[in-house]
Amino acid sequence: MRGGLIWLAIVLALGLAALFLTGADDALYHWALAEQRDTQNGLARALRALRAGEPGALIAFTGLCFAYGFFHAAGPGHGKILIGGYGAARRVGLWRLSGIALLSSLAQALTAIILVGAGIWLLGWGRERMTGLADETFAPLSFALIALVGLWLAWRGTRGLIGRNHTHTAGKDGTCSTCGHTHAPDADALSQATSWRDVAMLVGAVAIRPCTGALFILILTAQMGIFAIGVAGAFAMGLGTASVTVAVAIAAVTLREGALASLPGGAAIARAQPLLELGVGLIVALLAGSLALQAL
Repeated sequence: MRGGLIWLAIVLALGLAALFLTGADDALYHWALAEQRDTQNGLARALRALRAGEPGALIAFTGLCFAYGFFHAAGPGHGKILIGGYGAARRVGLWRLSGIALLSSLAQALTAIILVGAGIWLLGWGRERMTGLADETFAPLSFALIALVGLWLAWRGTRGLIGRNHTHTAGKDGTCSTCGHTHAPDADALSQATSWRDVAMLVGAVAIRPCTGALFILILTAQMGIFAIGVAGAFAMGLGTASVTVAVAIAAVTLREGALASLPGGAAIARAQPLLELGVGLIVALLAGSLALQAL
């Protein structure tokens, strides 16, 4: 099992390296943007078909919404930075991180629904006001929150390193050579180190920035008097986004576990964990901080 994880992590790492070194990441970015624009045009046609009552229009509409969410997530996005960085830095289980990725995407759709519902029926806002709020206020705020999560991870890593420097010398099995107790948590304990506070922090940092595509269909369906269909479409977009962020979560956990699997025992893992949190936390903070400044 440990050897299989190591080889899978090596394959993933080499694949990511090849993606950046060959410039394929830039090609992927432009491909995702082009597909996103085409899908948005298809959504406009699907909305006209819904208004005309054409058979199969609802299925086509929700399918296009899912596709839009997928292409949107395949391009540059804050959700992948946060989920991938957190999964690489902290010893969180695969299923748990995948669940957080799914919940974050659905919560992002819910934010769009609340914003449009409140904007149209309570505040009387138009489309430009709501999309402007999402792009000019919520987007930089979301990146700033993600940067704070990165700094929090770096602080945890620094605190862990300082704390270990003040503990007694441990043997290979993590048992203190002075007092005979284990000061380092084992791998199972580390894998359960994600609290509900962490989950709320991750979901909130992603969900605060609603998807522009979801705002687009929600505003149009509200004006057409079929807002419930727009709600279904927004959640379909969320599922499309989740299909990418869950894949990022799986890759992050696999890479981290493959790296840690080569270490001899729980004590070595406990020593490596603060370094992972510190390094990945700084990377996340720098990336998200740069994107926050660009979004201003």
